[in-house]
Amino acid sequence: MPKFKTYSPKLSEIQSDWRVLDAEGKTLGRLATEVATILRGKDKPNFTRHMITGDFVIVINAEKIRVTGRKADQKTYYRHTQYPGGLRAVPYKAMMTRFPERIIENAVKGMISHNSLGRQLMRRLHVYAGPVHPHEAQVRAGQGRSAKSDETSSKKDANINRPRTRRQRQADVKLTEPAVETKPKAKEEEINLVDLTIPKLKELASSKGLTIPSKARKADIIEIINQN
Repeated sequence: MPKFKTYSPKLSEIQSDWRVLDAEGKTLGRLATEVATILRGKDKPNFTRHMITGDFVIVINAEKIRVTGRKADQKTYYRHTQYPGGLRAVPYKAMMTRFPERIIENAVKGMISHNSLGRQLMRRLHVYAGPVHPHEAQVRAGQGRSAKSDETSSKKDANINRPRTRRQRQADVKLTEPAVETKPKAKEEEINLVDLTIPKLKELASSKGLTIPSKARKADIIEIINQN
């Protein structure tokens, strides 16, 4: 029988994109399975069970998710405070009113591994109740596209009057400012020899090619420099 090596992708070969999913009108379970598949990376050919090969997922309009049957009236979310008698029960409608994001997060959490890998995957899930999310830069950075087509997004961007940046304003000011005449540099002020120390005076004398005796006093050095 031929032997096949098990393929395991390198970290440099894994590329994680950003995907935006709209939850409006979608069924909770169907959307959760789609999100879990993307997070896990099972829709990619380089899927590896012990590695994160999936993409980041942004879910918008979580408050418009729907459930089938009588789940809206019967479904209850339970949690425990880890104290005696600390069982807490929250009905579906109350959860939808207060925290609609947790409904999708709990559904997805139950569909991925309950270990450290699953916790890392949950950090890649971002759920928002409304249609706005703060990850537009990541989505448009070439790593993914939002649900809207490029044409509509480019048209909207063209209609938006974006404020000018500080560098653009500075460039405009430089163009409008009149040319400033350059004044000739003033003559360097004469050096006050009295304020200089003996080593500085000796350096000045040596730069002028003068020979200073080793035991010369400051007044003698100044006199030699002034004579020449």
